[in-house]
Amino acid sequence: MKILVLNTGSSSIKFQLFAMPEQVVLASGLVEKIGEASGAVHYRNTNDSGEQNIVHETMVQDHGVGLTEILNLLLDGSTGVISSTDEIVAVGHRVVHGGVYFSQPTVIQKDVLIDLKRISYLAPLHNPACIKGIEVAEDCFTKAAQIAVFDTAFHQSIPDYAYRFAIPKEYHDQHGLRAYGFHGTSHKYVMKRAAGHLNIALGDFHAITIHLGNGCSMAAIQNGKCIDTSMGLTPLGGLMMGTRSGDIDPSVLLFLSAHLDMSTHEIDQLLNKRSGLKGLTGTNDLRSILAKYDEDDVDAKLAIAMYVYRIKKYIGAYAAALGRLDAVVFTAGVGENSAAIRTMVCDKLGILGIELDDTRNTALDRGTCSIQSEKSNVNILVVPTNEELEIAIQTFDVVQSRQ
Repeated sequence: MKILVLNTGSSSIKFQLFAMPEQVVLASGLVEKIGEASGAVHYRNTNDSGEQNIVHETMVQDHGVGLTEILNLLLDGSTGVISSTDEIVAVGHRVVHGGVYFSQPTVIQKDVLIDLKRISYLAPLHNPACIKGIEVAEDCFTKAAQIAVFDTAFHQSIPDYAYRFAIPKEYHDQHGLRAYGFHGTSHKYVMKRAAGHLNIALGDFHAITIHLGNGCSMAAIQNGKCIDTSMGLTPLGGLMMGTRSGDIDPSVLLFLSAHLDMSTHEIDQLLNKRSGLKGLTGTNDLRSILAKYDEDDVDAKLAIAMYVYRIKKYIGAYAAALGRLDAVVFTAGVGENSAAIRTMVCDKLGILGIELDDTRNTALDRGTCSIQSEKSNVNILVVPTNEELEIAIQTFDVVQSRQ
């Protein structure tokens, strides 16, 4: 069964074509800078002729043109891995925000699109692009099932006392103001991989998953279900990130508005695009910041200290909420690749039974790895995330359930 996974952004389309249930990637790529003067299509495949890597620089007018470019490469005699669009049984779409409507992967029908459009105000930068991708895919793959997989779905098991804000209840009841959480597809995938690696039944697994990339979030997992997560109404809350501030005293927003005469748009741009590591150091490239940290750069040292401290605080809070901790799991670009950050995060967490092994930490093999010391009471894992594969798995399960 061939399943196409689409991750549609405001100016990009990421894609992977899987053979399921074998979980084999047949082709993958990215269409970037959609709507700009200098776009590009990146394509990689594996067929009978071996592996191909293609970069085609071209103006991509809109998402329809972008998906057509992908289709042409998938179908082309020299680059393609399918002979007809009818071979695509289902298209799995990453949808950032499902609100309270969606807690499971969902077959996309007219009423689903209506609900997605209704809650687009909760994710104005993401959901409209997702919807556009769905509508374009419906036109291109007329016989394929269209399945939505939601970033927020994994967090719908969080209890009300954890997701509610302490503001008058009508703002929740009438406007949906509450914590939803994000990166759910990644947290779910690495949770399952970690539990399997440790041979612990998912229904008895207690863990803290730490997704560290340009965007950062954490999840507290009890008996295989998320009971809390660091991001809130939007992906802005929680940990300090590449360009996002993370948690901040709400009165700062009032000060910016009242005393610096900043508009809501300016404040939004400040907190989402100009803060975090970038705001403190001028760059959101953690490798560059760590290099400056090693040179005793003052700004870099402060930024890293703040970055690590907030992760440690969430570990402590989530350990208390869980009551028992089987594993701490690092994932995503920084979590998987920065031994230095993992070392600093785990430092002085012995009070929680968390102790890192320096040799294991710096000599990782590919795949899931254990990096705790022999004395550690808690497993410390590095698990490479694969959100596209998780979307393909969930899409496949939905298709199977309908047959």
